[in-house]
Amino acid sequence: MAFALSNNFKVVINTTFLLLLCFFFTSHIRSPTTFIPLSSTSHGLVPRGAGCFGLQNLKDSHSKCLYLKTHHPCITQGYLNYLNIFYCSCGRHPALGYSLLASWLLVLFYLLGNTASHYFCSSVENLSRVLRLSPTIAGVTLLSLGNGSPDVFASIVSFRSGSGEVGLSSVLGGAFFVSCVVVGVINLCSPSAIKSTRGAGGGVSPSTTTTTNAIIRVDRASFLRDVCFFIFVLSSLLTILIVGKVTIWGSMAFTSLYFVYVSIVSATHFCREKYDGLIIPILDAEELNEPITSTKENNSPSSEPDPPENPSNFLQLWMAASHYLGWLLYFIDLPLYLPRRLTIPDISEERWSRPFAVASAALAPIFLATLWNSKRGGMSSKEGLTICLYSGLIGLVIGLMALHTTMKDNPPRKCLFPWLAGGFLMSVLWTYVIAEELVGLLVSLGYIFGISPSILGFTVLAWGNSIGDLIANVAMAMNGGQDGAQIAISGCYAGPIFNTLAGLGLSLVVSAWAVHPEPFVIPVAPVLFEILGFMIGGLVWALVILPKKEMKLDKVLGIGLLAIYLGFLSLRLSQSLGLIQF
Repeated sequence: MAFALSNNFKVVINTTFLLLLCFFFTSHIRSPTTFIPLSSTSHGLVPRGAGCFGLQNLKDSHSKCLYLKTHHPCITQGYLNYLNIFYCSCGRHPALGYSLLASWLLVLFYLLGNTASHYFCSSVENLSRVLRLSPTIAGVTLLSLGNGSPDVFASIVSFRSGSGEVGLSSVLGGAFFVSCVVVGVINLCSPSAIKSTRGAGGGVSPSTTTTTNAIIRVDRASFLRDVCFFIFVLSSLLTILIVGKVTIWGSMAFTSLYFVYVSIVSATHFCREKYDGLIIPILDAEELNEPITSTKENNSPSSEPDPPENPSNFLQLWMAASHYLGWLLYFIDLPLYLPRRLTIPDISEERWSRPFAVASAALAPIFLATLWNSKRGGMSSKEGLTICLYSGLIGLVIGLMALHTTMKDNPPRKCLFPWLAGGFLMSVLWTYVIAEELVGLLVSLGYIFGISPSILGFTVLAWGNSIGDLIANVAMAMNGGQDGAQIAISGCYAGPIFNTLAGLGLSLVVSAWAVHPEPFVIPVAPVLFEILGFMIGGLVWALVILPKKEMKLDKVLGIGLLAIYLGFLSLRLSQSLGLIQF
């Protein structure tokens, strides 16, 4: 008993250490910003006075470039001045500027998702194994953290940079998209809905009848628990937004609701295991690994298949073209892949490389120091050089230790926690940096098009971060049978609960901590109340229809959820065009 308590105590200490370390870096590494006060208009939040929206009053790109050079910077975070690139560097060629910004937006979305999936999720999965967390607990904690990390860090970045409306709208927009669009598509694509549609059409072959004969049901208790708790979370957030400000204690209380949710899920799991002998795999990490097979991240063209022994001339030319195309894609991907590979420790079996492991152990402290120096204003060059020298010395020592304790063919089997903690921390920092750049680009696009950044948050940013959930959950529901549908539906509610409580909760904690003991004033826009109203309406619709259909996935539920989401978009479009005024 004492041994078990000792192991549980170590798990709590290690997990708390990692979370506090990430909280420290994400709350202290921040860029010097130029805060622009915001006011509410019919189109969302815009700066008081002119601000960067004064650019819209100027006619040509030359005058806008001069405006940018003679006024304070309009960008509140990020490493690139996108307005200067668009109006000064590409002023005479606006099509080129639009193409560059659109291409860079796609690259940032790719980097954000790729870093989370290949590095962050890998560290989280191995950490859950090392910390001996049960699959259910790992699913609603570390797995949700891995899937929701882009939304969480984008929200924290936006609040830290004075663009809190982007974080609020992106998290709520993503939750709205997942709980309505993804759940709706799952219901429309489920075998039950396909069967009813084909049956109404008449001509059904015997093979088709056999394939679609299964009726997919979801667990009633799990569904009611997740949806009711999500409604409670959104109601609590609505209360905070109506008040318009929150203290450090209020933000911590809101964030702690996630621990309440984890406790409820754990109690449900253990009670069902003890009394019923039936375990519904809600966000079970082991089950999640079955339908979604991860492929090895081959970044070398050497992984091309060997050509057949006696190919035809056409096939031989095709194989040669594929070989050279592989090299071309390899060199294109290299600038995006190599910096992360050299600074994020990765000891996963499929991507193990001793040179990269040693290099990441040596270069990670240097990257951390460089990031710290670039984000801390008012630091002298001598202090910055001292930090770099110390970090270089620490990196040299860690690199030599890694060189002498690792083997060429296999990743380390002992002392895994330092490797996993380092990979976790560095993947968090990379995700944070990329999210910071992404938010900066979206704010810049808002200034260029004269659109509120909050609108871009609940559309472009929310859709970009949620498209992976759409593909993965729909594929799981269609191909995973009864368990796959249960996991997909549960993930559509557990993920948004995590993003809302962890993403917005931690953002409010960080922001309230910065102004403590004064309350933090939340940048509230009317669109936030509209999102919450439509989202709660979608949850109530699911709460009524699914039990009425005996917990069977049905196209009526799917069509209703999609109609609610399209109704919200139509309302926002009508408001933007001035057809409807509130």
